[in-house]
Amino acid sequence: MSSILENLIVFEGLDGAGTTTQMQLLAEYCDKNLRSCKATFEPTDKPIGRLVRAILKKQVVTTPLALAMLYAADREDHLYNPVYGLVNDLEEGKLVICDRYLYSSLAYQGVECPLEKVEQLNQFPAPNYLFFIDTPVTECIRRIALRGDEAELFDRAEFLESVRNNYETLFSDLPKDVKFYRLDGLKSIEEIALEIQGILF
Repeated sequence: MSSILENLIVFEGLDGAGTTTQMQLLAEYCDKNLRSCKATFEPTDKPIGRLVRAILKKQVVTTPLALAMLYAADREDHLYNPVYGLVNDLEEGKLVICDRYLYSSLAYQGVECPLEKVEQLNQFPAPNYLFFIDTPVTECIRRIALRGDEAELFDRAEFLESVRNNYETLFSDLPKDVKFYRLDGLKSIEEIALEIQGILF
């Protein structure tokens, strides 16, 4: 992670923290203000990302290390695919707003795999802006339950506590060029969105 991807904005947080909502709201704000942007997410909706999602939904079973490798492969394709890779959008001057990035892999896969191994798999450039929506585990679990969907692979309180600890370790050692912001996930959706807009624009 030696280099920085200019104009890449990443949202991180526990499942249920609100990252997807804020990614969507920021993209809508950019569209209204005629700022060229691309909203995206990981795992992606491309073939490798769809396999990852099937594993998260417990439709496919694999090992923790194989899942970590698939996440990294999906990210490589997401960034550098010659047809739809994000690097193309960034080079065109678009803001790329991504719901989850390599920090999710390190925080989540680092619970069941050696963190050093996950880091080796994820030698990707860091984002220009990193927003961590800091939401307590108990609140995240409550929100996940409200969705009414079947719980995914990692939607357990004790697992998310470990993920949270991994995030804190990662954020204590970010490259100096990463603009890192911690947002209070218990604030209203609108308050968080306004805070993000105030930082970026």
